[in-house]
Amino acid sequence: VQLVESGGGLVQAGGSLRLSCAASGFSLGDSVTGWFRQAPGKEREAISFINTRDDDIFYVPSVRGRFTISTDATKNTVYLQMNSLKLEDAAIYYCAKGPVATTIEKFYRTWGQGTQVTVSS
Repeated sequence: VQLVESGGGLVQAGGSLRLSCAASGFSLGDSVTGWFRQAPGKEREAISFINTRDDDIFYVPSVRGRFTISTDATKNTVYLQMNSLKLEDAAIYYCAKGPVATTIEKFYRTWGQGTQVTVSS
């Protein structure tokens, strides 16, 4: 039972990346998948989640309009399309699964290992 993130890398400011969160051993359906990030010296923060039960989607203001969360049930994968990347988007990005549509970390029970996103000027 695990989540595996991929798709991170080095990108210039203004560029795009698509992160993937692939689940194995369980289904991402009928649950909430959240994306979090942690920049150096900062606390981890929730940036988006999707509730596959009702297609409820949330974004924090700092990424709204630039990031898009989506799911592919056939691949049991959740994606985070990140456009117009800024220097301040550089962080380790984590996906997590839980039963509650919330930005509160403690409600997410299964976490991936993270993928590094680096944004250069």
